[in-house]
Amino acid sequence: MTSGFAPGVALLAWLFASWSLAASGPSHGQPPAPAPAVQQAAASDEGFPINSDVVIGACSPCHKADDKKRLSRISYRRTTPEGWQETVRRMAALNKAPLEPDIARQVVKYLSDNLGLAPEEAKPGAFEVERRLIDYKYEAHADTERVCSSCHSMGRVILQRRAKEEWDLVVAMHRGWYPLVDGQAFRRGGPPEREPGPDGRPPDNRHPMDKALDHLKSAFPLTTPEWSAWSATKRTPRIEGVWAISGHEPGMGPFFGQLSVTVNASSGDEFTTESSYTYARTGRKVERKGRALIYTGFQWRGRSTIGGDDATSLREVMSVDRDWQTIAGRWFTGSYDETGADVQLTRIGRNPIVLGVEPLSVGRSSTAQIRIFGANLPASAAPRDLDFGQGLTVTRIVSATPDIITAEIAVQADASIGTRDVFVAGASERAAVAVYDTIHYIKVTPAWNMARVGGVVFPKMLAQFEAVAYHNGLDGKPDTKDDVRLGVVDATWSIEEYTATFDDDDRAFVGKIDTATGLFTPAEDGPNPKRSGNRNNVGDVWIVATRPGIDGGAPLRARAHLVVTVPLYMRWDFFTVGQR
Repeated sequence: MTSGFAPGVALLAWLFASWSLAASGPSHGQPPAPAPAVQQAAASDEGFPINSDVVIGACSPCHKADDKKRLSRISYRRTTPEGWQETVRRMAALNKAPLEPDIARQVVKYLSDNLGLAPEEAKPGAFEVERRLIDYKYEAHADTERVCSSCHSMGRVILQRRAKEEWDLVVAMHRGWYPLVDGQAFRRGGPPEREPGPDGRPPDNRHPMDKALDHLKSAFPLTTPEWSAWSATKRTPRIEGVWAISGHEPGMGPFFGQLSVTVNASSGDEFTTESSYTYARTGRKVERKGRALIYTGFQWRGRSTIGGDDATSLREVMSVDRDWQTIAGRWFTGSYDETGADVQLTRIGRNPIVLGVEPLSVGRSSTAQIRIFGANLPASAAPRDLDFGQGLTVTRIVSATPDIITAEIAVQADASIGTRDVFVAGASERAAVAVYDTIHYIKVTPAWNMARVGGVVFPKMLAQFEAVAYHNGLDGKPDTKDDVRLGVVDATWSIEEYTATFDDDDRAFVGKIDTATGLFTPAEDGPNPKRSGNRNNVGDVWIVATRPGIDGGAPLRARAHLVVTVPLYMRWDFFTVGQR
């Protein structure tokens, strides 16, 4: 996983600077020696013609073209921009394809646009390209999940569409490059099953790989109704203008602001961006400038920095909604892409927009100042323009701008416990603020996390935690559906031993946590002579959040499981390890 690429090109410029180190074969400008023709892998009625002279010129020396302008292998696969990028990388690194950076970018752009995915096909695997660390389980077929996720994320698989013969060739490729894969994942271990299954049928004793192939060919074919429909309507979205930003960054909390998008006159799907947003809890203001490129009519791939400083770069992976009114996804950075923010953009028109409020909860029998973030808000707002629901009365407007209104509210002693929709001049935000009488418990999010030691040979993978407060709700029971989420709260953070082995001492070696922010930084990679057995600094620990009780009550505590493990020695995107 990587984060960022050089200014001026939305997805690939950061990559190709390192290609000259890998492509040490034929010199640039000289065609490669003719390679053995790659066997055509598709039924006669499948495959997409390649109508780009750039792609044909770059790829046809190795990929044979037929009379319908279909290139072997290439015309029989569809995937994301990242998927095509990895393919082009592999051609340069392993097959010595003499691709200049500009040509490589054009190849990826054409293939992503014309042999890409429809929005409905891309959405289930969005976590892969957005680089989210989630506990994903592919429920559709157990054998496929086990075979594929033994080595990599299932997201890499479900973002592929291939002809039947192409799926067979994927297996052949794995066997060629990873000879141990048969014993590790593809073939059945142990004696064959003899008992009939739950349905009474004889057991299916084919190898897991064979069963997975059948599923992949059926579930992810080359031609789909979704792609046929999207191909007919696909176009570059008209997204120039001003957009409202609503985001949340773990450890920093929600942020709100605006982003302006300007189209590049020479390229209708390349854009420059300028954003300004404020973190609601701290008031910190950030201004960024960047560029973005739209692939396949909806896939936003961009990069932005603060003041042009590459150390502040954020990659932007988002999806443009079909109606061109919202854009949502993730901005992220870090060698492992573990730090980042969920972001949604909403097109700003003439009507007011409410994005969120701070604080997210207020207590009964209290007076509080609430800031409402949005766009086109009335600059001369009066208390009657705001409505927080029953039991909450707006007593005065402290300040008002088109972006932020600060209002003072009085919360009645008998105000109902629960969340309230907030209305401002006709605009609204659902479940924007909660009312409570006490904080019953807190939770640490995420409930589990992973960090990787590093700093000597490999980069470190950090882990960020937050403490979220809850009210038990009307039933008075914790962890039930009616519990009221009160928002992120301040806590004191610590590490406790997770007893997984005899005489466990992981707490002393795996790393440190910032007691105020909940950010865990792992220790260095490599053997540690101070540790028994000269072991690496890995292990399991509890991350504990502690918050003082209300009105002298007992402190509130919660914990999450953290696994601190070794660096990711095998990287699918090896060119960009450690790059920002």
